[in-house]
Amino acid sequence: MEHVVIIGNGISGVTAARHIRKLSDKKITIISKETKYFFSRTALMYVYMGHMKFEHTQPYEPWFWEKNNIELKEGTVTKINPLTKSILFDNEDSLKYDKLIIATGSKPNKFGWPGQDAKGVFGMYHKQDLEKLEKYAPDNKTCKRAVIVGGGLIGIELAEMLHSRNIPVTFLVRESSFWNGVLPDGESAMINREIVENHIDLRLNMNLKGINTDKNGKAKSIVIAETGEEIECDVVGLTAGVSPNVDFLRDSDIEIGRGVKVNRFLETSNPDIYAIGDCAEQHEPIGERRAIEAVWYTGRMMGETVAQTICGNKLEYKPGHWFNSAKFIDIEYQTYGWVWAKPKENEARFYWEHESGKKCIHINYDKNTRKFIGINTFGIRMRHEFFDKILNDGETVDHVIEYLADANFDPEFYKLHEPEIVQKFNKENNTNIKLKKKSWKRIFSRV
Repeated sequence: MEHVVIIGNGISGVTAARHIRKLSDKKITIISKETKYFFSRTALMYVYMGHMKFEHTQPYEPWFWEKNNIELKEGTVTKINPLTKSILFDNEDSLKYDKLIIATGSKPNKFGWPGQDAKGVFGMYHKQDLEKLEKYAPDNKTCKRAVIVGGGLIGIELAEMLHSRNIPVTFLVRESSFWNGVLPDGESAMINREIVENHIDLRLNMNLKGINTDKNGKAKSIVIAETGEEIECDVVGLTAGVSPNVDFLRDSDIEIGRGVKVNRFLETSNPDIYAIGDCAEQHEPIGERRAIEAVWYTGRMMGETVAQTICGNKLEYKPGHWFNSAKFIDIEYQTYGWVWAKPKENEARFYWEHESGKKCIHINYDKNTRKFIGINTFGIRMRHEFFDKILNDGETVDHVIEYLADANFDPEFYKLHEPEIVQKFNKENNTNIKLKKKSWKRIFSRV
């Protein structure tokens, strides 16, 4: 019986295992050093915030794995030998495979800062990080202040987590505005305001110089590189992005770049070895996407795709149109298609922001053909199916504006803003677009 071994039990590895089981009777082993059972990594923050218990983050009961004949092995892999098709562990144990899937995910970035490995210094990616957070920041008496280094999505989640327990937070962001390498100016400024309004000490254009420790090796303060200012703290969150977790593969004769190099079929440089999820790096990026995508849904799609290939239906990985979602404290964010931080030469933009400063949409389109390219939406929920169809059909920005109310997915009784948005668009573009009748009915039935 063919033995499929999967290193990593995150969304990518577990999805691959589930779909291989649906399609075959192959022997399946999942290896993990983090936890025995799969859990939803994105839900860790809600455990700390008291909205759920850790066991609630596990989608499958413990009996699920035995029932589906999926073996779970706890251990730390140190090397892979493709010639002998064997996996070596840190306890000198070994395991043979016929097909191997590398799904080891990401690890937080560190940049050689003094004190970066001290007690009370950690990222917010693994279950062990949550355990450290509970140990070093259970309340605002134990942790009188925390400093977060890095202004991405994980950083703002950690800030929100600490804020929920009334722990003062200083947030060091090296950019001139929050996440402005991804977000255009309007959206970035909106999130700056949201952070500050929640009494988080946002420090823009600031880098970490080092972390000072006490006699027990625990963080006691940080120093800002630009000013030399020392800030006393009990916890330091390192959230300056993540990198593929592939260091253990450096001596394994598998082609590595930043991640494990794969082709469109998620095959590595070695026969019968595949890589999926955050640790996989495409030789050539797919369309406008990055070669490495540390995104939950792309990891799931890779798991589904590689399962088909391993079970005899060789399938190319096609992630479709880019989309993503997140939450910046109380402001929900969605993006469909492409809205760059700065428009390209052929692109034009339409931006609407609500007077509250907590809702906006930003549409990107081709200024010559008026073809819709993408949308950012903050504080307004939009339907994925709507924009997927719009992008597939190559519709114009005028079509999107005309049917914008049909894209809205806010709960019932929420006030909708499409008439105001259309009015602003018409004024700026010298057009006379009207919402379709069915859209108007939806608005007036819910205002």
